Amino acid sequence: MSRVLIVEDEEHLARGLKLNLEAEGFTAEVEENGTAALQRLVGAGAGADGFDIILLDVMLPGLDGFEVVRRLRAARQFVPVMLLTARSDTDDVLRGFEAGADDYLPKPFDLSILLARIAGLLRRRTWLRGDPDAGQERELEEYRFGRTSIDFRNQVLRRGKVEQPLTVMEATLLRYLVRHAGETVSRKALLEEVWGVRHDTDTRTVDNFMARLRRYIEDKPARPRHLLTVRGVGYRFVDKPDGDG
Repeated sequence: MSRVLIVEDEEHLARGLKLNLEAEGFTAEVEENGTAALQRLVGAGAGADGFDIILLDVMLPGLDGFEVVRRLRAARQFVPVMLLTARSDTDDVLRGFEAGADDYLPKPFDLSILLARIAGLLRRRTWLRGDPDAGQERELEEYRFGRTSIDFRNQVLRRGKVEQPLTVMEATLLRYLVRHAGETVSRKALLEEVWGVRHDTDTRTVDNFMARLRRYIEDKPARPRHLLTVRGVGYRFVDKPDGDG
């Protein structure tokens, strides 16, 4: 049984979400503001309190949803987060992904759509963790290159003695790059196939994500050898750069 934390200040909406999710077999709890949610999730070493997913409203009083998810990730808590937002502008959606969210759903929404998106996010997490029922290729449960290993099952990247937990979105992006190793992938393809954003939009979010991944995997992020920019097109992941044995 999956546990869901609803962070929503509109009481009627929070109550309705809780009742409907519980009717579908989830365990659901509610916090009405971002400060209370953060205290519960990271305060006193809470360790995300055992939740499997967080439904996080963007327009919260005090700390908004963007800041909540940013602080959650800064505290090294990587439970999947779905933003619920009346601000469906693409730039706001991408801002949420940059902050560390894993998915978004514009308000108003049908319950059936919410349930499908929750199931998809939980399935993606299961897929990353190597459940054979998810149709995953077993050889990609862990991937090694150079001094780096990516443990998709536990969403952890290891480089030497350093461990970097990954969000579902970061792990999904890395997996996409690994699957297309040696190929040039466009920013548009990344937006559509990883983020699920199919609008004409600014691609800076892709570049920002790539800069983050370079800090994880490169000896010199400013002079990358594994995650290369293909000017005017996109990126190419190379597991064995020229000159490596």
